[in-house]
Amino acid sequence: MGTKRIDELKAGMVLASDLIAKDGRLLFKSGTELAENQLQLLRRVGIDEADVAPDLSDLTEADLLAVEDYVREFFLYVNPDHPAVIEMFHIALELTARAVAGGWRLPDLDERRAANVEHLDDIFVTGMGTPETIVEHETELASFPDIFFRIKEVLEDDAASADRIAKVVSTDVGLSAKLLKLVNSPLYGFPQTIDSISRAVALVGGKELSTLALGISAINYFKDIPPELVDMQSFWRHSITCGIFARMLAGTQSGLSPERFFIGGLLHDVGRLILFKKLPYASTEAMLFARENCLPLVEAEMAVMELCHTDISKPLLAAWKFPESLAVMINYHHNPMEYPNPLEPAIVHVADNLTNAVEIAQGGMYVMPGLDEEAWELLGIDPEKVLNEAVSQYADQIDLVMSAFF
Repeated sequence: MGTKRIDELKAGMVLASDLIAKDGRLLFKSGTELAENQLQLLRRVGIDEADVAPDLSDLTEADLLAVEDYVREFFLYVNPDHPAVIEMFHIALELTARAVAGGWRLPDLDERRAANVEHLDDIFVTGMGTPETIVEHETELASFPDIFFRIKEVLEDDAASADRIAKVVSTDVGLSAKLLKLVNSPLYGFPQTIDSISRAVALVGGKELSTLALGISAINYFKDIPPELVDMQSFWRHSITCGIFARMLAGTQSGLSPERFFIGGLLHDVGRLILFKKLPYASTEAMLFARENCLPLVEAEMAVMELCHTDISKPLLAAWKFPESLAVMINYHHNPMEYPNPLEPAIVHVADNLTNAVEIAQGGMYVMPGLDEEAWELLGIDPEKVLNEAVSQYADQIDLVMSAFF
């Protein structure tokens, strides 16, 4: 529905973004259903317009059926009777319907196919490059920036002081700026602006901030992915969304550091980036195969390349000497129950599925990767309450968190 003038607002309309008064006060949060007394308040305080969500009542029965058919295609690989899957389906259905009511057109089959990349050459061909040889070739070509190893050293030192952590992180001006934007984003919701790394360390925690810095510095490594192969902005939006969900889900469990899970979600598909760089043609074949056969992309990777992105991330993260606790949740996010202590990869696994569900309304290309029911049970959470709350918080956070990175 978009922006409406004050005289166009009606009771029952839902705010699509926070409504801020001219003096900076928060009047009503995004998602508030406006009542008549609230409309009167807006007129009294001089609000001229508000951003409201699309009205689903504007959709015809044919529109709703088209939306349901479209969304259902993405859930072919999952158990339709599982409570969490049912909730994710409802979330995807509502988000897609609202997108259509707001003017978004459901993509046709041609639009869901990859661009032509016949000119791209693979360094390895199927059967000739093991995950280890692909990773070895990649790590010989380039290395992480020096700040990565200095931060990792701090993370491994249990005696590292807050002052030392702040000094190490502050040596990289670009990294410091991104960290400050991140801790000042809705992801943390601090009431006052954090204007220094030392203050951020005090509020977020030294190890937690170092983990965030490690993840951010890793992103800078991937700058030469062919743009015709993958939209990196979309890739990182998917990754950051997964990180936001993983952080929220970790918060439902006791004794876990949410920042580790944000970075685990942020880098969960890091192996896929190496595949894009070293096997661009085969990666595209896998994407096409996934779309044309309604298969999860991870299954299509196995069918086309005889390996998948987590096969690549295991030797990659080992070569980078990545912290094991982070590497585990990345390497096992598709098969968490194969790890002896599966709770942490299970959180990223659920977050990845929820990410794919919300992306259906944004033109997502791939069917749901599949929810491991044992992994879901480990979390012990109520699907309707927790998943809807996660999506609501994500909607408030994603754009501002994205702006902290790019």
